Amino acid sequence: MTECDYPAPVSELLTLGDCRGQREWMDYRALGLGPEHVPDLIRLALDEELYWADSEGDAVWAPIHAWRALAQLHAEEAAQPLTHLLHRIDEYGDDWVGEELPRVFGRIGPAAIPVLADYLADDANGLWARVAAASGLSEIGDRHPEARSAAIAALTGTLECFADQDATLNAFLISYLVELDGVEAVPLMERAFEAEQVDLAVMGDWEDVQVRLGLLDERKTPSPNAVLGDLSGLWDEVWEKEARRRLREIGRNAPCWCGSGRKYKHCHLREDQQRARS
Repeated sequence: MTECDYPAPVSELLTLGDCRGQREWMDYRALGLGPEHVPDLIRLALDEELYWADSEGDAVWAPIHAWRALAQLHAEEAAQPLTHLLHRIDEYGDDWVGEELPRVFGRIGPAAIPVLADYLADDANGLWARVAAASGLSEIGDRHPEARSAAIAALTGTLECFADQDATLNAFLISYLVELDGVEAVPLMERAFEAEQVDLAVMGDWEDVQVRLGLLDERKTPSPNAVLGDLSGLWDEVWEKEARRRLREIGRNAPCWCGSGRKYKHCHLREDQQRARS
C-alpha cells in the first residue's frame, strides 16, 4: 500500500503513524479534509491490506486516523460501511475497533441509529461486535439528547429477545440502558433478571440496577459481585503469567499463538510485552 493509492490530503493519513498515547484526537480537518473526501476516507478505513501491514510502520495506523476523520466530519454515509469492521473484535480481538468505533458512531450521530439497530438485532453477528453496536447506540443517545428515545428503543428492541440470546449481551444492553437513564425499560429489565438471563459479572444484579437508576436508595442484600471483585486481581495475575510464558516460548518470527497466521512480532507480541510489564 502506497500513498499514491489515495489522493491528497487523504494520503497524509498513511504517514501519521502510531495513535497510542494520544489523549485527544488530532483535528483532521486541519489537514484540509472535508466532505468531498468521505468516500476515500471510508475506503481507507476499510482497506484490508492496511490491517495486515507492518506493525512497525506508519500505514497500519491509517484506518484509525481515517475513522476518526469520518467522525469529525459527521459522515453519516460512513455508518453502514464502518459496521463491516465490527467483526474484527470477535475474530481478531481488535481492541481499537471495539473501543473507538462506538465513539465514532456517537459523533456521526442519529443517522447511525437504524444501521446499528439492525446490526445489533442480527444474531449472526459476533457477541462483542453486537456489544460494540450497542455501545455506539448509547454514545449517540448520550451525545445527542434528541436521539435518546430512539437509542433506547433500539437497545430495548434487542433486549426483548433476552430469552434466546447470550446473557452477557443482555447484561450489556441493560448497562447501556442504565447509562441513558432508560427507566422506561425497567419492566423488561426486571423480567430478564427474573429469568436469570443476565450475566451478573457485568454490572451486578437487579438491585444494583435499581440503585443506579435511583429506584432504590441502597441495596437490601449483599452484592453478588463481591466475590467476583475479589477474583479480578487473581485473573490479572493469571493473564500476566500467561503473557510471560508466551514471551519465553514463542519466537518473534514464529506464527502468533492467536491463529491469525501472522508472525508473533507482527501480531500479539507488543500486547504480551505490555501485559508482562503490568
